[in-house]
Amino acid sequence: MRAIVLLYGVVSYFLFFGVFLYLIAFIGDFFVPKTLSSGSGIASEQALVINIGLMLLWGIQHSVMARGWFKDAISAVIPHHVERSTYVLATSVVLIVLMYYWQPMSGVVWRVDNSILQTLFWAIFAIGWVVVLISTFLTDHFDLFGLRQSWLYFVKKTYTDVAFTEAWVYRWIRHPMMLGLLMGFWALPTMTVSHLVFSIGMSLYVLAGIHFEEQGLAQTLGEDYTDYQARTSKIIPKIY
Repeated sequence: MRAIVLLYGVVSYFLFFGVFLYLIAFIGDFFVPKTLSSGSGIASEQALVINIGLMLLWGIQHSVMARGWFKDAISAVIPHHVERSTYVLATSVVLIVLMYYWQPMSGVVWRVDNSILQTLFWAIFAIGWVVVLISTFLTDHFDLFGLRQSWLYFVKKTYTDVAFTEAWVYRWIRHPMMLGLLMGFWALPTMTVSHLVFSIGMSLYVLAGIHFEEQGLAQTLGEDYTDYQARTSKIIPKIY
């Protein structure tokens, strides 16, 4: 049983990692067969409705499964040592559905033709995704994606919460991972209508997610976190 739990955690982790890499290419319109703008698509009005529905599906899954009341409700069926891996697995499935059924929309909002500016845009795009990955390791990468829980169960050790720290960039901003995502969503030399719809929808989710996450952290960590809030910016140092 313990070996199965560990295998479940490992499979969920590597599935998500593969989906995450595909997502980068999906947004960037390179290397993969299906991207945000590929394909002939359907009528723009229908495509918009479908795409908004897909983003709402992502937002509902990602938000509801992260809430404490939901975790408590499923604890009898999905115990703590597999709860995070299940969340990661469900996130992977929903992302796959979103990318598979995404409907391209015709039109271009902007296109950068200057080669130097194109390189700058792609550099910001790449840095954004690197920031996302680094941010996971500055907290606890393996706890975030469920591997730590599976491993501790496998070796018969009691789970302990990850300690609150202010490592590196967290000294200045509270959500570097979200900053990286926003960079990845918007730093594109060609912004199609499909990209714009995706970027707006996912950015709104990021901002809403930050709000609710901070409420939860303030309740959980108390004065330590409220003091941290007073000393740092949400996303952009010295600005927001």
